[in-house]
Amino acid sequence: MVLSVLCFASWGDALGSVVSVDIPEGATVAQLIEALGARVPPGTPLPEPMIAVNRRYADRATTLRVGDEVAVIPPVAGG
Repeated sequence: MVLSVLCFASWGDALGSVVSVDIPEGATVAQLIEALGARVPPGTPLPEPMIAVNRRYADRATTLRVGDEVAVIPPVAGG
Protein backbone atom coordinates (compact mmCIF):
# COMPACT_ATOMS: atom_id res chain seq x y z
CA MET A 1 0.00 0.00 0.00
CA VAL A 2 1.15 3.54 -0.63
CA LEU A 3 0.84 6.08 2.18
CA SER A 4 1.33 9.81 1.95
CA VAL A 5 3.38 10.89 4.98
CA LEU A 6 3.66 14.45 6.25
CA CYS A 7 7.17 15.19 7.56
CA PHE A 8 7.87 18.13 9.86
CA ALA A 9 10.99 20.02 11.00
CA SER A 10 14.27 18.10 10.55
CA TRP A 11 12.51 15.10 8.99
CA GLY A 12 10.87 17.40 6.45
CA ASP A 13 14.23 19.03 5.73
CA ALA A 14 15.77 15.61 5.05
CA LEU A 15 12.93 14.01 3.08
CA GLY A 16 10.55 16.73 1.95
CA SER A 17 7.31 17.87 3.50
CA VAL A 18 5.19 15.11 1.90
CA VAL A 19 6.61 11.68 1.09
CA SER A 20 4.92 8.71 -0.59
CA VAL A 21 5.95 5.43 1.02
CA ASP A 22 5.15 1.98 -0.34
CA ILE A 23 4.86 -0.48 2.55
CA PRO A 24 3.18 -3.88 2.84
CA GLU A 25 -0.47 -4.21 3.86
CA GLY A 26 -0.67 -4.50 7.63
CA ALA A 27 2.65 -2.73 8.21
CA THR A 28 3.24 -1.09 11.58
CA VAL A 29 4.42 2.37 12.55
CA ALA A 30 7.82 0.80 13.38
CA GLN A 31 8.09 -0.54 9.82
CA LEU A 32 7.15 2.86 8.42
CA ILE A 33 9.87 4.57 10.48
CA GLU A 34 12.37 2.01 9.19
CA ALA A 35 11.29 2.64 5.58
CA LEU A 36 11.60 6.40 6.04
CA GLY A 37 14.99 6.06 7.72
CA ALA A 38 16.28 4.15 4.70
CA ARG A 39 15.59 7.25 2.57
CA VAL A 40 17.59 9.64 4.75
CA PRO A 41 20.95 10.60 3.24
CA PRO A 42 23.87 8.86 4.99
CA GLY A 43 25.32 10.85 7.86
CA THR A 44 22.15 12.86 8.41
CA PRO A 45 21.36 12.77 12.13
CA LEU A 46 17.64 12.79 12.86
CA PRO A 47 15.90 12.57 16.23
CA GLU A 48 13.55 9.69 16.98
CA PRO A 49 10.14 11.02 15.89
CA MET A 50 6.66 10.73 17.27
CA ILE A 51 4.16 9.44 14.73
CA ALA A 52 0.58 10.61 14.48
CA VAL A 53 -1.94 8.45 12.65
CA ASN A 54 -5.22 10.14 11.84
CA ARG A 55 -4.27 13.06 14.13
CA ARG A 56 -3.60 10.89 17.20
CA TYR A 57 -0.20 9.87 18.50
CA ALA A 58 0.49 6.22 17.75
CA ASP A 59 2.88 3.71 19.28
CA ARG A 60 5.30 1.64 17.24
CA ALA A 61 2.97 -1.39 17.17
CA THR A 62 0.06 0.48 15.56
CA THR A 63 -1.05 -1.15 12.31
CA LEU A 64 -1.37 1.20 9.36
CA ARG A 65 -4.22 1.05 6.84
CA VAL A 66 -4.84 2.42 3.37
CA GLY A 67 -6.04 6.01 3.63
CA ASP A 68 -4.45 6.74 7.02
CA GLU A 69 -3.17 10.28 7.51
CA VAL A 70 0.36 9.88 8.88
CA ALA A 71 2.61 12.62 10.26
CA VAL A 72 6.24 12.42 11.41
CA ILE A 73 6.80 14.84 14.27
CA PRO A 74 10.28 15.27 15.78
CA PRO A 75 10.62 16.30 19.41
CA VAL A 76 10.33 20.03 19.94
CA ALA A 77 12.28 22.08 22.45
CA GLY A 78 11.73 25.66 23.31
CA GLY A 79 12.25 28.20 25.94
